[in-house]
Amino acid sequence: MELKNYMETIVLNYLDVVLEKYPNCCKCEQCRQDIVMLALNHLPPKYVSSDKGNVFTKLSLTELEKEVQVIEEIAKAIEVVSRSPRH
Repeated sequence: MELKNYMETIVLNYLDVVLEKYPNCCKCEQCRQDIVMLALNHLPPKYVSSDKGNVFTKLSLTELEKEVQVIEEIAKAIEVVSRSPRH
């Protein structure tokens, strides 16, 4: 397994759920990427390089507080990107 920021997987998993709450937000590929990158820049990275590390990180990220933090950062990123889309 190669080095991976598991937080990226978490953000991508929540992206569509959070975007549903913002019907006026552009959902083109450029805006989606900008939202993900902006959210990731405000979240602590969780790097894994093995299946064991992947499982451990999944378990540590299931805490409600961390899930809320991810959702909040995605929502903030949506608001920023909506005000100034780059497309």
